[in-house]
Amino acid sequence: MEKYLSKWMELIIPWILTHGIKIALILAATYILNRILQKLIIRIIQIAVVSDNFSTQEAEKKRENTLNQIFSVTIKIIIITITSLMIMQELGMQIGPILASAGVVGLAFGFGGQYLIRDIITGLFIIIENQYRIGDVICVEGICGIVENISLRKTILRDMDGTVHHIPHGEIKKVSNLTKDFSCINLDIGISYNSELEHVINVVNKVGNDLARDPEWAPFIIKPPQFLRVNDFSDSAIVIKITGDTQPLKQWAVAGELRKRIKIAFDKEEIEIPFPQIVIHQQYEKRKKEDKN
Repeated sequence: MEKYLSKWMELIIPWILTHGIKIALILAATYILNRILQKLIIRIIQIAVVSDNFSTQEAEKKRENTLNQIFSVTIKIIIITITSLMIMQELGMQIGPILASAGVVGLAFGFGGQYLIRDIITGLFIIIENQYRIGDVICVEGICGIVENISLRKTILRDMDGTVHHIPHGEIKKVSNLTKDFSCINLDIGISYNSELEHVINVVNKVGNDLARDPEWAPFIIKPPQFLRVNDFSDSAIVIKITGDTQPLKQWAVAGELRKRIKIAFDKEEIEIPFPQIVIHQQYEKRKKEDKN
């Protein structure tokens, strides 16, 4: 037993003193290099991302986080790949055939890789043009949801039902960003034809101004919701349009509170919100017969 142990020690100790130390140094250097590059990426992005007159501080922070995540993951993949090859070489494996095989495999999948290249190129333009960021609510190819993650190849959305959608960038033809820089309230409300329009306008504007002055809602409102125009004459109502500006992602909460306050104010001011009604006219003879019975 001591003989075998001594033999193993004679083999292991020299390997540790040569290749083992090299592997440890490679891992340590990889860790340090990764930390330095991650901090360098953050610093470069902070310098490169220039704010404009329309973007809020929160919007610029979202853009920085998106770029940080994309470039950090890319750098990590490159570092891990190079480190793995160096460690394999220290373990006695020939990396030449591996690299050659990778080239052959890359050539074999070249035609299929055109879709991957298309996804990556489109993803680069999405990032450079700042079309959307992590945390934005967007609509892509008929799917709407909040952006949970962006890579160079795809965007991950989560819709209101909690369903996660993975959308390759090459499939994206049109993107609608619902929360870029600021959001809008666009509300249509029907009122009775018997209503006094000027009175309705005053009530709506007062509700919007009161909402904008409310300490709970004021931080979310950029422009108070106000009457804009008479939008339509429908079958049973005059449809008025109310608009206003809010902080990104806050338009739905503000619009919900606005609807509630308008309903309370309309009830108090006896302003009717009509609903469709159907009037049925019976034939005279049929009704007379029913009366006799």
